Amino acid sequence: MNFIVQKKHNLIKEIESQYLQKNIPEIQIGDSLRMGLLIKEGNKERIQYAEGVVIAKHNALINTTITIRKIMQGIGVERLYLLNSPLIKSITITRRSKVRRAKLYYLRYRSGKATRLKQRFE
Repeated sequence: MNFIVQKKHNLIKEIESQYLQKNIPEIQIGDSLRMGLLIKEGNKERIQYAEGVVIAKHNALINTTITIRKIMQGIGVERLYLLNSPLIKSITITRRSKVRRAKLYYLRYRSGKATRLKQRFE
């Protein structure tokens, strides 16, 4: 029984590895990102850029997701992105920050200068 389960897991990993994106940089919590997303409008395609701070990351091979938070017109907006999605065309890290937590949900309750994170130089 255990052999069959192991064989199944290996088969799933092998299939998933074909769909993993190769051009993803090492993303960490607290990084400020600029992501190019492919948007389809009718029969046209264009790339729309989204910027924000990574406040959470969920590692699960092909299902790896990140949560990005930004302030738009005075309102905090969070969005979950699937990192291995074919709709993500580019990811650039604009700034790295020094953080001591795995999830930065406390930024939801802060506003203005209190949301600033200390920059990390490498």
